[in-house]
Amino acid sequence: MTDPISSESVPAKGPLIAGRILSGLVILFLLFDAGLKLVSPETAIRYSPPGLGWPLDVSTMTLLGTLLLIPTLLYIWPRTAILGAILITAYLGGAVATHVRIHSPLFSHILFGVYLGVMLWGGLWLRDPRVRALIPLSKGAIQ
Repeated sequence: MTDPISSESVPAKGPLIAGRILSGLVILFLLFDAGLKLVSPETAIRYSPPGLGWPLDVSTMTLLGTLLLIPTLLYIWPRTAILGAILITAYLGGAVATHVRIHSPLFSHILFGVYLGVMLWGGLWLRDPRVRALIPLSKGAIQ
């Protein structure tokens, strides 16, 4: 039996660097967002869009910050990056649903979580052979 994740599936230097940059941008944004909610929840409350339907209080911001920080830390560590990506995707799905519910603008608000999710998974796909084995994008791999 052959290993589906062999040395042949290790990304070339270019895609690996691109994946790390893409993942790094997502990580920086998520750490900033979670950190703001945890360190200065009052500031997060002040700049939250009105009418989201969430209670705008310190305990809610702290909870949301924690629920984002933990999967982001899992995403940073290569051994748990896939689990982190799954949990962040769930968090982003909640953000998308919240904006759909209040009829936010499509391209700037509703789809922002989708953009972030595509960058999250794209960066992981470029740098992790396990993800490329699960999601083959080349024609030769899909048979």
